[in-house]
Amino acid sequence: MTEPEVETANSHDLSTLAIPLLKGVIYQETDPSLWLSLLNLQARVRDYVAVLGLELVLDEAEGYAFLRSKPQTDDDGGKLPRLIARRPLSFPVSLLLALLRKKLAEFDAGGGDTRLVLAREDIAELLRVFLPEGSNEVRLLDQVESHINKIVELGFLRRLPAAAGQKPVFEVRRILKAFVDGQWLGEFDARLAVYQARTTGAIDD
Repeated sequence: MTEPEVETANSHDLSTLAIPLLKGVIYQETDPSLWLSLLNLQARVRDYVAVLGLELVLDEAEGYAFLRSKPQTDDDGGKLPRLIARRPLSFPVSLLLALLRKKLAEFDAGGGDTRLVLAREDIAELLRVFLPEGSNEVRLLDQVESHINKIVELGFLRRLPAAAGQKPVFEVRRILKAFVDGQWLGEFDARLAVYQARTTGAIDD
């Protein structure tokens, strides 16, 4: 007789794993059953998506998995179509992603809670240092709201439910670490110097 745990782990086949991965990110906290199946079948999933020119990125410790395009080689002639589209980002959104990643690294170094939650004003404060003195506060907050909405759409921030009358708060999703890695973070100060050189009017870039 099949054990219940095995039944749970194999309750999804390759197609029911590949389809949500092609649509976006699988999180352990969102669908524990799907996550368990992915852990048990990850080798088969890797082979399955490799045919499509994709690779599986799975972080068991952080509890997320997603697909990305494999680097193309001379063997494929560079002619394979991309199933996972690249999204060009504006300068302010790129800067804010970098600042959020830096904030997440500092938060992790401090230990304690595993969830970094920031209010909109906290996020605006990250950008404030890069603005010319005398910048319009209301205009800054309006722009930050637009940038936050874009980052929520990209999946790096999650808007958390707020009680009536309370200001909106956002969780920094840990998947951001997969896109802004340790090596990139190690060069952060040099990158910020470049960013800061562009800050005159850069928020409108």
